[in-house]
Amino acid sequence: MHDTILILDFGAQYTQLIARRVRELNVYCEIHPFDVSDALVRDLKPAGIILSGGPESVTEGDAPRAPGAAWSAGVPVLGICYGMQTMAAQLGGAVEGGPVREFGYAEVRARGHGKLLEGVQDRASAEGHGLLDVWMSHGDKVTALPPGFRLMASNESTPIAGMMDESRRFYAVQFHPEVTHTKQGKAILARFVRDICDCRGDWNMPGYIDEAVAKIRGEVDGEEVILGLSGGVDSSVAAALIQRAIGPQLTCIFVDTGLLRLNESAQVMDTFAQHLPYPSRPRAGAGAVPRAARRGGGAGGKAQDHRPRVRARISGRGREASQSEVAGARHDLPRRDRVGRREDEEGAHHQVAS
Repeated sequence: MHDTILILDFGAQYTQLIARRVRELNVYCEIHPFDVSDALVRDLKPAGIILSGGPESVTEGDAPRAPGAAWSAGVPVLGICYGMQTMAAQLGGAVEGGPVREFGYAEVRARGHGKLLEGVQDRASAEGHGLLDVWMSHGDKVTALPPGFRLMASNESTPIAGMMDESRRFYAVQFHPEVTHTKQGKAILARFVRDICDCRGDWNMPGYIDEAVAKIRGEVDGEEVILGLSGGVDSSVAAALIQRAIGPQLTCIFVDTGLLRLNESAQVMDTFAQHLPYPSRPRAGAGAVPRAARRGGGAGGKAQDHRPRVRARISGRGREASQSEVAGARHDLPRRDRVGRREDEEGAHHQVAS
């Protein structure tokens, strides 16, 4: 059983990047929404919890809050940006909206150090104080520490840029250690995950594939599986894992929403026909799949080839088309071209959600 870090997502742009940094440390983690139940937190038995940033303001009455189990689970907690603010608000501190939003590079001084920042610095000031180059993105700020907390980092615009309660192993930073602009960010996350949470670092993605395949095979237990396939990352990875686990028990249904680029639907079908040895069936929209359309159960119960002819209703044509027609068809409905621009985690022009 691997050690697990639970990441509670408050809607930050870079929550997935936090998970990436944790996994780069060979530690398993799971992202769950901030409003998960206390029971889920307890059942997951995390070695530590990270509270992500988010776009909301803690000062609003209906602002997102971490579940009570995050504080009572007895495991280390790291709050990042909004995560720090909700930690302060929920544990008896104070948070106020700042007159000016702080966004971009900042220099903070490590104070009080503690285990999280001990020995972690980019340079020292003339007075010998440890300094860190970090990336900020926030409007609200913590103005009063919760009971039991001590100051951990500060600068002129954010007097409380980090706080800690080492007796409970609660830590929080106003900046973003997950982005590369925070030069010591990986070291800070490694300190929390590996040293404070004491995670062993025995997980890796290739090993996860074998574990996921075994789990899928055990849960399916001889049944057939229908998977809605969009051609995106999530459904494609799910299809690859399930196919490896159960082979011909899987049928993928490609749901053509009409929002793909020109000829992308044919590209999705061709890709999966090439890489998965089992059929994918294109569909123009969601709907029930009759039993007769599945492998091995044709009309009158007559056995069928497990590679049936793929058929699809093409939007706007009002009839069914064969697979060969699908491959060369141009949809009559207008397409909305999706922006293919990739967000660069390194780019300062992308605003980090606080």
